[in-house]
Amino acid sequence: MEIEKIKTALIEQKNINLKGNLYHKTQLDFAYNNNRLEGSTITPDETACIYDTGTILTSSNKVIVLKDATETKNHFTLFKYMLDTISNPLTEDMIKKYHFILKDGTLTDSEKSWFNVGEYKSKKNFVGSITTSNPKDVSKDMKKLLNWYNKIDKKTVEDIIEFHVKFEYIHPFQDGNGRVGRMIIFRECLVNDIMPFI
Repeated sequence: MEIEKIKTALIEQKNINLKGNLYHKTQLDFAYNNNRLEGSTITPDETACIYDTGTILTSSNKVIVLKDATETKNHFTLFKYMLDTISNPLTEDMIKKYHFILKDGTLTDSEKSWFNVGEYKSKKNFVGSITTSNPKDVSKDMKKLLNWYNKIDKKTVEDIIEFHVKFEYIHPFQDGNGRVGRMIIFRECLVNDIMPFI
């Protein structure tokens, strides 16, 4: 099956760490686009520089937001972790680990005790006019969501999208929900033999 070849290639190429292959291209495109959707100022060239050299080369007048650079670097680590655990079941603990990897070391977030990096939110958050789960209900809502999702034998892209919509309505974390949710989409597409998309 074609998707199985893609999954195998991503896992094998992750371990080789060469430029120009599917893993390298996916890392760059996914990190750039996933962070850009959340307002990151890091460009595609800067994303590649962070991934390839661990540095950032910018124009002389550009100011780099440290949080954006850290989240870009963390996204690379998160993608690698997602592939490393691809055969494990999707659980609350895995989703919390995704959040921890993404947000760890982001000074403005991880230094706030109430921010709960790697744990569910402790303060109410909003997405436009959408009412998200109250902090006290998040654990119950996530258990209910995963229970529903994990009972589906043959998951379709529609099931994965429905999971994502419900996940975003819960909005379990203080910040980083969209990026964690999109990583879950990518993972679940690979797991369920569906062409992943960014």
